[in-house]
Amino acid sequence: MPRLSCLLALLTAAATPAFAADPALTTLSERSGFIKTGRYDEVIALCAAFAQRYPDAVRCIDFGTTPEGRPMKALVVSRSGALTPEAAHERRLPVLLVQGGIHAGEIDGKDAGFLALRQALDGEAAPGALEKTVLLFVPVFNVDGHERFGRWNRPNQRGPEEMGWRTTAQNYNLNRDYMKADAPEMQAMLALVQRWDPIAMVDLHVTDGAKFEHDISIQVEPVNSGDAEMRKAGKALRDGTISMLAGQGSLPLPFYPSFVENDVPTSGFVDGVPTPRFSHGYFQLRNRYGMLVETHSWKDYPTRVRITRNTVVDVLELTAREGAQWLKLAHAADARAEKLGGKLVPLDYAASDKVRTVDFRGYEYTRTPSDISGALMTHYDETKPQVWKLPLRDEVLPSTAVVAPKGGYIVPAAYAASVAGKLKVHGVEFRTLGEPIAKTKVEAFRASQTKFAAGSVEGHQRLTLQGEWKAETADIPAGSLFVPIAQSKARLAMGLLEPMAPDAYVQWGEFNNDFERKEYMEAYVAEDVAREMLAKDAKLKEQFELRLKNDLAFARDPQARLEFFARLHSSWDQRYNLYPVLRVAAVPKD
Repeated sequence: MPRLSCLLALLTAAATPAFAADPALTTLSERSGFIKTGRYDEVIALCAAFAQRYPDAVRCIDFGTTPEGRPMKALVVSRSGALTPEAAHERRLPVLLVQGGIHAGEIDGKDAGFLALRQALDGEAAPGALEKTVLLFVPVFNVDGHERFGRWNRPNQRGPEEMGWRTTAQNYNLNRDYMKADAPEMQAMLALVQRWDPIAMVDLHVTDGAKFEHDISIQVEPVNSGDAEMRKAGKALRDGTISMLAGQGSLPLPFYPSFVENDVPTSGFVDGVPTPRFSHGYFQLRNRYGMLVETHSWKDYPTRVRITRNTVVDVLELTAREGAQWLKLAHAADARAEKLGGKLVPLDYAASDKVRTVDFRGYEYTRTPSDISGALMTHYDETKPQVWKLPLRDEVLPSTAVVAPKGGYIVPAAYAASVAGKLKVHGVEFRTLGEPIAKTKVEAFRASQTKFAAGSVEGHQRLTLQGEWKAETADIPAGSLFVPIAQSKARLAMGLLEPMAPDAYVQWGEFNNDFERKEYMEAYVAEDVAREMLAKDAKLKEQFELRLKNDLAFARDPQARLEFFARLHSSWDQRYNLYPVLRVAAVPKD
């Protein structure tokens, strides 16, 4: 209890202005000593109250409606007078998007954000920052999940007393949905992003995991990914935030503290770049900065809210100081993206085998067999801090890269309607071809290996595939889409349409029909066809006999032997395992 009392005192000191705060601008969390969190009607009321209290600096907006009919609220905050996207862009002001409650059980961001917002507006925090920036604050992204309220929704988290749920009412995990954008909430968020074009997005979470002393991790991209010229500033944003937090008494980390082997501290850590289904993996594809903030679930709620509040204020200060330069870098990256055609572009990243040892502040622990599960279990003694020397692999390199098409992508007319809607959500440029194009040179991707996932992921049956682009000739029907590579969102277009990209539409199962065999030659027919082909083609007969001799598995498989001939027959489906999206080197004429 003495430790908690001390933390409450520190947080109360940070939260208490020189004069008593207007009760209409305080959260239930603040009034409870950061033990509780309020329901969503409090967000609605606070949004309106802030706009009323600061009419020259705050707008309360709705940017969507959830499947259960609740309004999705955002606060637009600036002392610059620029409270619309048009005004912010005209004045070249950096827009900072701070997003809370994407996982609504991890609700630190909502309560910390309102506290930081009030203090910034009253000049007690980040003085002068709101004159140079526009803050776009979404207190709760997953609103319906927030209202699935109860105790123990996060059993591996200390506080608040009750909280919301990780997923939406439709059971979507929004932090897996940035690319596929299935959820109505995500579609609304991406529309908000498209309108405001924030230079940086901060996604506020609470991590799971082991017990240790570190209280927050900060990860930013581009640092290891995305436009090379943006990475230095991305690293400065990450390291600057970490430095400021350390100066405020935190023990921040620059990597996600999840052990390589679950529950085994000695296995250490591996850093990396998240795939773009995650927030901070997505924004680098737009040539913008994404930050993942993860407070530690085993710190109590007052501690986590205080640290999250500090993070929001610190990033706001950094945006005010560096945001104009970030904008210049981002716009230059947009121009470079328009020239990616014909260049090698990474699609995915992984840590190399290079290992270094880091000092990690944990606790003394034991690993003993459990009489409940029978497994080895780790037990931590939080009264005995201990420095662990652990392996860390943090040299992150491209793991998959492809040469971008020189012209762009062709989405066939059969898929145009469904894909056009998805591209619009992301703001990816495309146009519809009004006339057919006969016998034109294209690149086609034919899968040499395919594997459908055994189970459902986010309502999809994922598909992994291997193959390569090869030159072919194709007829392109009218009504097909042309997606140019010469656009600012070229990296995002590639992430959506390149079949080897980890969150491409094809990998989310959007084109599974094209990788299912639908036409067959019956065995007795194939027998006759095979005999006829062998009788007519001595070279084919020699190849077949050689295969029988050298490939025992083939020789023992009647179906494989018959398919050897079926694939050479004119009835074979030439579209089987053909990815329907094509690439072209030249821009089609209007």
